[in-house]
Amino acid sequence: MRTALYLCLCGAAALAQDSPASKGFEYFYNLQYDDSIAEFSRQVAGQPNLPDGYNHLAQAILYRDMFRAGALESELVTGGNPFLRRQKVDASPADQRRFDQAIDHAMELAQARLKRNPRDTQAWYALGVSYGLRANYNFLVRKAWRDSLRDATSARRCHSRVTEIDPGFTDARLVQGLHDYIVGSLPVYWRLVGFLIGFHGNKDQGIRWLELVSRKGTVNRIDAQILLCAVYRRERSPQSAVPLLQGLIRRFPRNYLLPMELAQMYSDLGDKEKALAPLRRLEELKRSGAKGYAQLRVERICFAEGTIEFWYNDLDRALANMKRATAAAEDLDLNTGVMAWMRLGQIYDLKGQRALALDAYRHAVAFAPDSDAARESRQYLVSPYRRKQRG
Repeated sequence: MRTALYLCLCGAAALAQDSPASKGFEYFYNLQYDDSIAEFSRQVAGQPNLPDGYNHLAQAILYRDMFRAGALESELVTGGNPFLRRQKVDASPADQRRFDQAIDHAMELAQARLKRNPRDTQAWYALGVSYGLRANYNFLVRKAWRDSLRDATSARRCHSRVTEIDPGFTDARLVQGLHDYIVGSLPVYWRLVGFLIGFHGNKDQGIRWLELVSRKGTVNRIDAQILLCAVYRRERSPQSAVPLLQGLIRRFPRNYLLPMELAQMYSDLGDKEKALAPLRRLEELKRSGAKGYAQLRVERICFAEGTIEFWYNDLDRALANMKRATAAAEDLDLNTGVMAWMRLGQIYDLKGQRALALDAYRHAVAFAPDSDAARESRQYLVSPYRRKQRG
């Protein structure tokens, strides 16, 4: 889904009613990233000696860039797509500086506290969050995979230290669970790098830790639920994600990417009508001018509907939706735009309209030349797309 479902180590979110960060994260989970950044900036100004606010600010800056790039999507981590093949997320120099400054401040404050008290669990926890966020940034923005894994491993060590001191600190299990799951999903040769020695990874254990945090966590419960949805889809268990998504949709009604993900889960389960229902509801909300839906483009909904119809071989409806999506491709995020053009070509190929298919594939290659969809489209320029087993 195009919400905070990217499988990387994320920062902690505080949503308790008495938390000074609660308003910032209400904005954050409802996709209002500018408001979230403004709120966390006020938090930092009011509490400049606490590392948490700087971590929250860095997280909001990162996720705004991911959102703009269309990188918050469980679709990106399903099927045969390995973790190490992710298109770069563009970030402005100003955003990069602001992110780095926030992380550096958070780390300095946490490390200063640890010098005074090496058993300060909150400081260890904050330091682990900083490493985790920097791991995300290195992976998504800088494409520095080794640095990302090194930071992710440092985050794991920090949060393992937390639970060594306080086994009841459930929220620290989020990073441990994600690290176990991600390392367990990496190719063997990646697990042999020096800083991963001693960390073999265990996908099943990682899922169990995430499930524990989703039930009993305090500040990380929402993050755990969101990440579990991505994991369940990647592990071909969408039925486990449906109730989590339904609860998240009720909790964050302005996050229109959650219903899109629910549609994908129902599609994976083989229920076309249930899959299309959340998207039709989004159309209604968009038409009615519902709060939070101004930034949702109708063409994005068309792409989602067309994708489901494509997989269910409803080619005429899929074609109409994908033509509408590609007509405004320049106004969509990079991932959606290139996928829409490639999908349009596939539909034309299935309908036997090869000349139109070739034109669509060329548009996909030109739209995002370095993307996976562009590379796949180049193959179809040579050999027409043929329906294979869905995966």
